[in-house]
Amino acid sequence: MLAIYKKELRSYFTSMIGYVFIAFFLVIIGIYFFVQNLLSGYANFEYTLSSVTFIFVLLAPLLTMRLMAEENKQKTDQLLYTSPISASSIVMGKFFAVFTVFLLVMAITCTYPLIMMLYGTIPFASAYASIVGFALLGAAYLAIGLFISSLTESQVVAAVISFIAFLFTLLMEGIATVLPTDNKSAFVIFTAILLVICLISYLMMHNMTITVIIGIIGEIGLTVIYMLKPTLFDGSIVKVFGWISVISRFDQFNYGIFDVSGIVYYLSITFLFTYLTTQVIKKKRWS
Repeated sequence: MLAIYKKELRSYFTSMIGYVFIAFFLVIIGIYFFVQNLLSGYANFEYTLSSVTFIFVLLAPLLTMRLMAEENKQKTDQLLYTSPISASSIVMGKFFAVFTVFLLVMAITCTYPLIMMLYGTIPFASAYASIVGFALLGAAYLAIGLFISSLTESQVVAAVISFIAFLFTLLMEGIATVLPTDNKSAFVIFTAILLVICLISYLMMHNMTITVIIGIIGEIGLTVIYMLKPTLFDGSIVKVFGWISVISRFDQFNYGIFDVSGIVYYLSITFLFTYLTTQVIKKKRWS
């Protein structure tokens, strides 16, 4: 894993990707920091981080698009798959490399509350709680981007799909509020989500039989619940979207709350998508 980590980390700084990512990230955060905290006089640094969560939609795909897609396109993935390195070591090496680049940005960001201290009293607890939450939010997005990159050979396709997926997570709660809340509409929407899950399963496993089984079992489960107690679907879209929303979990950190459930959620998302990426590599290795 260490060899993969060093190789990937080096690649970010032998090309322009790492420098561009760090530069744009710091510029955007710096602008909001100057306007909200220095110019407007707000003592809460968490306001700045709350305002720049959109930055992951724009910059995270830039960092993750090449992680696996480049290996797939250049066929250097065959060297990885035939090497004695385990699939999990490959994935974790790549993930920790991209996360290290992101942590460099966060390390610089940690100095911003100290700069604000020169101008008055700063609630450091809430400021650094929001930084921790922001770092965990970044880890979750990078894990999702790594998984998407493993599904394609094109960096452009990986970047576009990641952008769409990240944008959806950003707008998820807003989208849920404009969707119908009646049980029939909820049933149709959950069926559509099930189809998306089946599509992702097929892209991972390339096994139509398993994909169809997942779809049938899922649809039977939804139908049974709907037939027995349709009222469970009333307003369920808003509840489910709110619960799984990656961005909404960050709100607790902005309130100065070191939210344990939020930490567990972000770590779970990170683990889930690194695990799924590992399964994609294992499938390719055995095929």
